[in-house]
This record gives sequence, C-alpha cells and structure tokens, in this order.
Amino acid sequence: MSGEAMLETLRREIACCRICRDAPAKGLEYRLPHEPRPVAVISSSARILIAGQAPGLRVHESGLPFDDASGDRLRSWLGVDRASFYDRDRFAIVPMGFCFPGYDDKGADLPPRRECAPFWRQRVISAMPQIELVLVIGQYAQAWHMAGERRDNMTETVRAWRDCLLSDRSPVVLPLPHPSWRNSGWLKRNPWFEKELLPVLQDRTKMLLS
Repeated sequence: MSGEAMLETLRREIACCRICRDAPAKGLEYRLPHEPRPVAVISSSARILIAGQAPGLRVHESGLPFDDASGDRLRSWLGVDRASFYDRDRFAIVPMGFCFPGYDDKGADLPPRRECAPFWRQRVISAMPQIELVLVIGQYAQAWHMAGERRDNMTETVRAWRDCLLSDRSPVVLPLPHPSWRNSGWLKRNPWFEKELLPVLQDRTKMLLS
C-alpha cells in the first residue's frame, strides 16, 4: 500500500472515530453535547504541521480547521492566504482533540478531550515523516510536543522561540500563543512577538512552501 493510500485509510478511520462520545459519563467534561465531527488535515507532502488545541463550534459546523477569526489571525501571522492555508499539500493541521469539546459553565470552550491524543496522536505524527516545522499553539499542544522544553508559563515558552529554531531536533517545534482575539491583550503586552518572532516565522513559512 502506498503512503498516500495509508493516509487515506487513516483519514477514514479518524472520520469514523467516536471514542469521546462513547466514553463513560464523568461530569460536564465528559458529556459531549453533540455527535462528534473529527476535524484534521493529514498530508503526505506538507512540510508544516499546525498543532492546535481543539475545534470550536464554528469549525465543528463547517468542518474546516481555523475557519474563524482565530484562523484569520493565524494566517496573517504566517503570511499566507486562505487558499494556501487549506492546501493539503502545504499544511497539515492536527489539533490535540479532533472534535469540538463543548462549553464549560462559563461559556468558554472546554479543553481538548482526554481520550483523543493518547489514541491518535503518535500514529498521526508518525504517518507524516516529511514534516519539518511543527507550530504548537497553546498549552495542550506545547505540553505534548515540547515535554521538558516548556518554560514556567506560556509567555516564557514562546519567548524562548530562538532556542527552538536553533535546536538540533527534527522536526523543529516552534511554540505560539493561541491566535484567539481573547489574546489581543497578551499581544499588546508582548510586542516582541510581532516585531521579532513573526518576521522569522513568515520567512521560514515562505521557504518551506517554496
């Protein structure tokens, strides 16, 4: 079986996954409020992997990852247009949880489902050995992909981005804050992110897409 055929089998298996729906009920976190709709973009040729958290409601409804204002901001960070972003030959997009987890009692998105990453993530990552750059967005993706390289908090983890790019690990793992508009205050308090990190990120993205 060819590599692309194996990936297509994996995509079909993910699309049929219902492990979070069928998990034992253990309180609000485990009550999935809808039928699962796994959202992930797996590629045999993309050199950039976007490792996010979990789909929001709008993404659950459309089936397109980052199909919201957060996606608009992320695309501007990368310096790419919408067509390039959704080109499977250019970007792989694999969140820590494939399905929208629902809301907590304050109306905020719940964390990625705990069942998803242990079951799927290593298999999906291993199926894409061509990946050269992993953009890890938010604390859950950073915890899985960076392990002992994380700093005391998200700000310090992202602030150490130069160390990540100079690391000899392969693929390179680069931490980013979540592009949610709720993080606009963080961006104002940390102007180095847009002035120093983003130009380098855009250059690296352009190089890997060429």
